[in-house]
Amino acid sequence: MKEINIARTILNKRKEKGLTQEELASHIGVSSASVSKWETGQSYPDIVLLPQLAAYFNISIDELMGYEPQMEEKDIAKLYSRLYEDLSIKPLDEVMEQCREAVKKYFSCFPLLLQMGDLLLGASAIAGDKEKAIVLIAEAKALFIRVKKESGDAELMRSALYMEACCALSDNPNEVIELLEKMVVTSVPHEILLASAYRMTGRDAEAETVLQVGIYQNIISVLGLLSTYAMFGIENADRFEDIVGRTCALIESFHVKALQPATIISFYVVAAQGCMMHKDTEKSLDLLEQYAELAAGDISLQLKGDGFFNLIDGWLNEPGIKGQIPPHESIKQGLADAVIHNPAFSALRDNPRFQSIVKRLERIC
Repeated sequence: MKEINIARTILNKRKEKGLTQEELASHIGVSSASVSKWETGQSYPDIVLLPQLAAYFNISIDELMGYEPQMEEKDIAKLYSRLYEDLSIKPLDEVMEQCREAVKKYFSCFPLLLQMGDLLLGASAIAGDKEKAIVLIAEAKALFIRVKKESGDAELMRSALYMEACCALSDNPNEVIELLEKMVVTSVPHEILLASAYRMTGRDAEAETVLQVGIYQNIISVLGLLSTYAMFGIENADRFEDIVGRTCALIESFHVKALQPATIISFYVVAAQGCMMHKDTEKSLDLLEQYAELAAGDISLQLKGDGFFNLIDGWLNEPGIKGQIPPHESIKQGLADAVIHNPAFSALRDNPRFQSIVKRLERIC
């Protein structure tokens, strides 16, 4: 956003029209001394003169004042990245106050509101206090609702609706159903149409990039669905084994452990619990070892490509395309506790492999 700078605007516009200060003053009905003071920033035009000045220069009042209530995309990305990184090194309250200041300053910049809401929602996970987390979720939800109702942009509205549902899931699952049950899903991914159009116009590199981004996004999405499906299908041994096998195959096939470990880490605990339920101790331990390996690594890594996804760097640098919130101590402790204090694994307490896993998890805290 540009700061209010009416002095510079009046000066520049007067010179563009080839007018003297006296000529402008005569048209507006003020003294040339007044115009001089306006242009040097010593005083401002009376508010009733703003429409007349704007009309004379054929610009809006916002333009006259040098005010633009929007933030450029690159600046949104820069701000989001800075605040995101600050979450791992600065007090949470300090970072959230900066987030709120940006929201107040750019309250009609809907792409920014969406990103700040995303940041608030992510920060709720590391708040370390239930009441503070509830406040952050409520703030995020209010921003998403504003974007949904006021932006008029179909893509922003769709994203805001989804994020609103994410907020509601913490305490009102019926609201999530109401929000998403009738959400329109297109039968053909837009990436297919866009890539085809790029190819038809000779823009092969853009076509391949669009497809890579689409594949990447859908793999992450499918893995999230499979993880949830494994949780729901845990009581049917054959179905559960099939889900786990297919999920592990997809993870290995696309090297997801390296691309975005935070996306899949919870799957290994769910799968290990299911294996314990079905008396497959060795398989459970195999999965827990993979979990501990991921938990001990840098699960906060930003999304990244590899040899297969070699054209997605531009997309990865877009606003909001980030990995998980940097791991505070509460997050690390939660990763360890998910196994160490999980009653599903109580039968493994004396198992040497499990003891080794526990020691590894204790070290990450």
